[in-house]
Amino acid sequence: MASTNASRKPRTTVARPAARPAEPDEDFDEADISEAEAQEAEAVNKYVTARLTGVDDTEEDLRIIPPGAWRQSWQRLLNSGQVDAFAKIVLHSEDYEVYLDLDPTNEQFGDMVSEAAERAGESLGKSSGPAPSSRRTRRR
Repeated sequence: MASTNASRKPRTTVARPAARPAEPDEDFDEADISEAEAQEAEAVNKYVTARLTGVDDTEEDLRIIPPGAWRQSWQRLLNSGQVDAFAKIVLHSEDYEVYLDLDPTNEQFGDMVSEAAERAGESLGKSSGPAPSSRRTRRR
């Protein structure tokens, strides 16, 4: 006997809002990052030192929280383009002004983050993915 789809309930899908790209907060003011947030980050986390190159190839060693210790909310700031707000949290409070004076490019900032991860013993590289199966995929 042939089965029919008439007796089956129609499949429904849950409507999800369309994904929107994160937009930087154009009204960002450094005061948006409270002193309490900056002090909490400083008290809870240990810093590593990494070199940041800026304008005119000026270099400075800055203290930064290693990427493995970053909170997701901090990462969202970075992903939404609010690099200064992010830097205010992850850099030592005494080094934030130096960062502003250096005015690094995104590449220079990324190099500093990579160096910080390396010094903390972390890897920011892409995952190699799962290992291939040791079993043969074809029967003989």
